[in-house]
Amino acid sequence: MIKHSITLTNDKPGFWFIVNKGRLYLTSDSQVPQGTLATLAVAVEPEQICWLGDYQQQPCYLVIDHDQIVDESSWHSARSLLTKNEILFQFAARALQVALFLQTHRFCGQCGSAMHLVNWELAALCSKCGHRCYPRIAPCVLVGITRPGQILLARSTRHKAGFFSILAGFVESAETLEQAAVREVKEEVGVDIVNLSYIGSQPWPFPHSLMTGFTADYLSGEIVCQPNEIAEAAWFDLNDLPEVPPAETLSGRIIRQLQQRNMQG
Repeated sequence: MIKHSITLTNDKPGFWFIVNKGRLYLTSDSQVPQGTLATLAVAVEPEQICWLGDYQQQPCYLVIDHDQIVDESSWHSARSLLTKNEILFQFAARALQVALFLQTHRFCGQCGSAMHLVNWELAALCSKCGHRCYPRIAPCVLVGITRPGQILLARSTRHKAGFFSILAGFVESAETLEQAAVREVKEEVGVDIVNLSYIGSQPWPFPHSLMTGFTADYLSGEIVCQPNEIAEAAWFDLNDLPEVPPAETLSGRIIRQLQQRNMQG
């Protein structure tokens, strides 16, 4: 449970996840600041401080800072921690998502009155009309599709040339994860799949997604890329892949599992 609006003295040590404009402050050696609030190398004027949990027997705090950013090079995406420390990445992901929630729920979307945080759960409550809001989580499906010796990879229009990944898309209202996987694959590349198998999930703070991973077998259809979404897509030999996401990401883990499965026959 996250504790909100706590009062701290300057000599309270911990890990400090300082968020400003959707980015995270890291030290010059790309680490999460550690120590006391008074000794941090960055000047912080916290709007709110929240306890996120404990790591290595020290508390982890979210600090929402709306001060003007002076040194752009010190502020990073949470992805910077992904390959360094998975646990700190998870705390960073949580910090960014909680910060976004607090910043976007100052006022009630139903009556316009000011909202306040309750102290028994992570929620914002309107004392006038009783409307309650929780942090938004957007589920997304990832699908690794194979046929003998090959995997279907695509390059999003948002990604650089030469970088490919498995297919992905957001779940729509009143849709199961499995239905979303089948629909997204059909929409994005025009093929049909069978034998969906769940692999796992990963929180993804860009800004508030929950990635859910699947593998599937190719059934039928020719590749037809969805305009404005998929720049290119193709079947690749599992032993000769282009640049793909790192193994620390769920999509990267799925790709490597499919490679290993192919090697084992």
